[in-house]
Amino acid sequence: MTDYAKCSQVLKEVLELKSEPVAVTLVKKGQSLPEGYQVPEKNIRHCQSIMRARRGEKLLLTGEKHACHVGASALGIVPIPEKVKTGEFHYNIGMFDSVAAAKKMIEERPELECGSILATAVSPLSKTEIPPDVVIVTGTPEQMYWLLPVAAKFYEGGKMLVELEPFQASCAYSTVFPYMKDTVSMSIGCYGCRKSTDLEPSEMLVGIPASKLEAMVQALERLKAPREKGKIKTG
Repeated sequence: MTDYAKCSQVLKEVLELKSEPVAVTLVKKGQSLPEGYQVPEKNIRHCQSIMRARRGEKLLLTGEKHACHVGASALGIVPIPEKVKTGEFHYNIGMFDSVAAAKKMIEERPELECGSILATAVSPLSKTEIPPDVVIVTGTPEQMYWLLPVAAKFYEGGKMLVELEPFQASCAYSTVFPYMKDTVSMSIGCYGCRKSTDLEPSEMLVGIPASKLEAMVQALERLKAPREKGKIKTG
């Protein structure tokens, strides 16, 4: 059985993280909602729940509690809003030259089947009481470099290919993509999560599928010495 508290400790110590790695569990259709998680009074976005969890909170968001239906629809919790599907919503923000360009982004995003997920449960990895589907780590580019590509390719070598879009950094590309593809993913943040959370300009996200977590942590333990040697010396 995976020792999630130990995994969290290694991630924090080796990478010198300022905040907790976050365990994300997708509660599937037919499963019971987990106990021990707080349901927020006000509706919040998936990205906001991630940032609150990295500060210590344990949160459960059903469809009724997801404030952003762009993210919630990517997660398979609610239907995609029509204006999002057609591209009109993101075009009106001013981030695309045309409705067609915005629509193409939505068409190409990773998303789970609508209705397949009942809720998202998030918590600090060290405090999770249920097996996560994905672990999200936030930190500086230098810190995340040691996760992706270094730890991710420690055993097999080769290169990493990363997929990015202007939106949906926390939901589609840090949660859904690693879950669906069973591969580690990276996001440099997006318009929505940077506008709505305390993610700092110097921070980015890495999503680790649960199946890869232990191997990544074991690799990091062996990479501690190389990381120390590779630090830029000042003074």
